[in-house]
Amino acid sequence: MNKTISIDDLQAIWEKVTLLHGGQTYGGHEKDLKIEYINHIGSVVFEVFYALQQTASFDGELAITCALLHDTVEDTAFTKEELTALYGQRVADGVLALTKNSTLPKEQQMPDSLQRILQQPKEVWAVKMADRICNLYKPPHYWNNEKKLSYMNEAQEIHDHLHGANEYLANRLLSKIEAYKKYLS
Repeated sequence: MNKTISIDDLQAIWEKVTLLHGGQTYGGHEKDLKIEYINHIGSVVFEVFYALQQTASFDGELAITCALLHDTVEDTAFTKEELTALYGQRVADGVLALTKNSTLPKEQQMPDSLQRILQQPKEVWAVKMADRICNLYKPPHYWNNEKKLSYMNEAQEIHDHLHGANEYLANRLLSKIEAYKKYLS
């Protein structure tokens, strides 16, 4: 890809991601609410985009591209080989670091992912913080307090490991963790 991502590149990636995640939904905070999954992808990109405006010396191309593609290998049939061929090794490495290793036991997946993310440029760290910020908007209606507390603790772990990547996102993540407490009953 170009040193500076063009609007045409962004549109092409957005179309690819929209097709890959087509038909995927997630449960909302209300019982029968289903939200198109592409909404989550866009929200992560918006967080990263806003952080770029607040941050000097940040590789916007890498951050935005990884934000757009961050769930493709984990949640679609898109392979790491296709990812590498279309977007290059650097983007593939970032997306793969952001992808949970589902062959590991659940309790080992986040620590493993954080260790892999820490080996990547700070822009990849920022995508992970943006992803969790978006996941802290509102919990699904069916989550109990134990699940919500676990998710908050995991968010704190993400902050503790990755806060050095981007001050704006680190502060925003802390504020979202604090605000999430209102969902505990």
